[in-house]
Amino acid sequence: MIRVGIAGIGFMGWIHYLAYQKVRGVKLVAFAEPNAKRLAGDWRDIKGNFGPPGEMVDLTSMACYSDFHEMFADPNVDVVDLCLPPAMHADAAVAAFKAGKHVFCEKPMALNTTDCRRMVAAAQQAGKLLFIGHVLPFVPEYAHALKIVREGKFGRLLGGSFKRVISDPLWLKDFFDPQRVGGPMLDLHIHDAHFIRLLFGQPTAVTSRGRMRGDVVEYFNTFFEFEDPSLVVSATSGVVGQQGRPFTHGFEIQLEKATLNYELGVYGDHVEVMPLKVLPANGKVVRPKLSGGDMPDAFVDEIKEVVKCVTAAQPSATLDGDLARDAVVLCHKQTESVKKGKTVKV
Repeated sequence: MIRVGIAGIGFMGWIHYLAYQKVRGVKLVAFAEPNAKRLAGDWRDIKGNFGPPGEMVDLTSMACYSDFHEMFADPNVDVVDLCLPPAMHADAAVAAFKAGKHVFCEKPMALNTTDCRRMVAAAQQAGKLLFIGHVLPFVPEYAHALKIVREGKFGRLLGGSFKRVISDPLWLKDFFDPQRVGGPMLDLHIHDAHFIRLLFGQPTAVTSRGRMRGDVVEYFNTFFEFEDPSLVVSATSGVVGQQGRPFTHGFEIQLEKATLNYELGVYGDHVEVMPLKVLPANGKVVRPKLSGGDMPDAFVDEIKEVVKCVTAAQPSATLDGDLARDAVVLCHKQTESVKKGKTVKV
């Protein structure tokens, strides 16, 4: 049985808590949170852009710490699950590795590449595993697309376009702070940057155009260049001022013998979905039956991956720290391209 302690009781801590209830071979044994109300189990003020609102949670069977360093020292904890603000990820991860724990850290890995490298080096020095919680490859539509690409049935990749746009997240006061959250690039587009890296490898250059809000990019379009010049890959992401569509994401991925298409949008309280379709060369339209359900279920599959890898003492090909670091690099290069108004090498 793998024993886990969660550091940080906020929206992601709540979503992770719900996911752990559905995974075998793992047990939550500890929490660390400086907010006394939440550490006492009152999570009713927690909210996010998906999943249920927070509730009262019985933590009487858990070891509860106001300082996460004390939790890291707990010998009953095997894995530390970091659901802290992004600016705290690197220092907390390094401390956890020094305490002899494996680390499962929410995305973004960190706000700068120096901290990303520190985290990877600390894991290697401690001989422990580092997992970065990029959940998108476990979302059913994205997971199925990744499976199709890897199987090679429809030939090689030709390119793709990716979209992830939200309304202004007014409930996140530090969202546009480059030193705390990182804005749309590092909190939102990081999902697609990671998925693009997973599908196509690391780009060689980016050309981005967008609008700034202070020191972070508010909204942008990017074209990615690769060693293979025939690949045509682009992404659109950011924040719009209108609150009627709080979230939308989707993709169109082209292969030699098929195109994969999907989009989801939230309009007010209503979700509109253009389900995943596979468009093969014969002119048919294939609508795959997908496993999994709503967004929180993807976190269940993500945690199953962590449990599997810790049990086997093997790193994850999907949640790998080097991949997550590359995604952060891509985000910073796109920001640089927007600021300079020109193509930037990666």
